[in-house]
Amino acid sequence: MVKTVQPSSAAEVAEVLRDASAAGQTVVPRGAGTKFDWGDAPSTVDLVLDLRELRGLAEHAPADLVATVGAGTPLADLQAALAGAGQRLSVEVGSTAATVGGMLATGEGGPLRVRHGTGRDLLIGVEFVRADGVIAHSGGRVVKNVAGYDVGKLLCGSYGTLGVITSATFRLHPLPAARVWVCRTVQTPQDIHSLVGALLEATVEPTAVEVDLPALGPGTLAVLIEGTAGGVTKRAKSCRELLAGDVSTADTAPPWWNTYPFEPGDVALELVAPVDALHAAVYALHDAAGAAVPVRGSAGAGVVYATLPGSMPAGPVAAIVDAVRSVLLARDGSCVVLSVPPAMRGAVDLWGPVPGLDLMRRVKEQFDPARTLSPGRFVGGI
Repeated sequence: MVKTVQPSSAAEVAEVLRDASAAGQTVVPRGAGTKFDWGDAPSTVDLVLDLRELRGLAEHAPADLVATVGAGTPLADLQAALAGAGQRLSVEVGSTAATVGGMLATGEGGPLRVRHGTGRDLLIGVEFVRADGVIAHSGGRVVKNVAGYDVGKLLCGSYGTLGVITSATFRLHPLPAARVWVCRTVQTPQDIHSLVGALLEATVEPTAVEVDLPALGPGTLAVLIEGTAGGVTKRAKSCRELLAGDVSTADTAPPWWNTYPFEPGDVALELVAPVDALHAAVYALHDAAGAAVPVRGSAGAGVVYATLPGSMPAGPVAAIVDAVRSVLLARDGSCVVLSVPPAMRGAVDLWGPVPGLDLMRRVKEQFDPARTLSPGRFVGGI
């Protein structure tokens, strides 16, 4: 029977892991659980490590634009706390209840990645607990036995298989004085390809370039422009002129902004490609599926999400994913299946070909030789 434990400090996390390691038990870390169905199912689970008590803004140096926060802190709570000082962590994620640790562990990003990257790019340092229960730090401190690795970066996107993040230190940005969304109706992936290319070559300097392509009807390209009031007004005008067509401007985001096109129980896909090749991936997805499917995400960063019905048999889903991967791999891209219904697990390859898999396995062996942490949840059974 799986047991859930809820430590309230890094020291308590360390104690849990020491005891689990000694007893040969496996441990799966969890934040708010918003992405607990992402990735493969762990091969074994004895303990679920609920980290939501590790919350709060531990340190904030407004003058230095730096903050340290507990891994169990909801990202929304962190943003609210920083806003009081006129600052923010320049990250938005589609999982609205996501914790800081969960965001980092799954590598989740969002619209602001066009200008600021993801949480991984803004990470200065981490405190984490190793599989053997030793508390360690990365970022300005030496981590024993892992010299040569940027451990904070390794932990990001590792799905809790290398260590348990207990707190993170980030570089912050001032809140922008003004924000404007310029939206333009689009009909096809080719429309988006042409417009995004022009946007990124112009002097508009967007913070985000998002697209929403529903299965039926026209789509929307939304461009977020931030900065001083005067600068935003001028750049928004240039953006409208560049986009032409059916264009509108608003002080609030479109309702679909920073949301995923999939729901629990759907097949959730993440397509990544160079910006100038993203339209080819979307066309390949439509061709393989035999119809348009919902696509949404950061057209300006080459990362979009798509959904297939969870009721679709596993065989056709696997065939669609393979077809899209073949197009993306030829363009230095990838297609990851973030989540599938439980009945489909094992029948669909979630990750596809992964360069450097042998190295990743050696890193896992160094960090967690007994396979205590989330065994089998990550790529290649790591």
